[in-house]
Amino acid sequence: MSSNTLVLLACVAVAVVLLLGLVNMMRGGSANVSQKLMRLRVLLQFLAIVLIMGVVWWRSA
Repeated sequence: MSSNTLVLLACVAVAVVLLLGLVNMMRGGSANVSQKLMRLRVLLQFLAIVLIMGVVWWRSA
């Protein structure tokens, strides 16, 4: 699997969790579920940034 594919998958995962959280909030769903989804989004964003920085570092070496 190429690094481009991994970065794309990480970004898509962040977007999907963000949209699920927003849809849950707009439908008036459980605030607890929205909070868990937003925490998961933050974690996925952190992992995506680490992955992107790793790919940039690896390509520059």
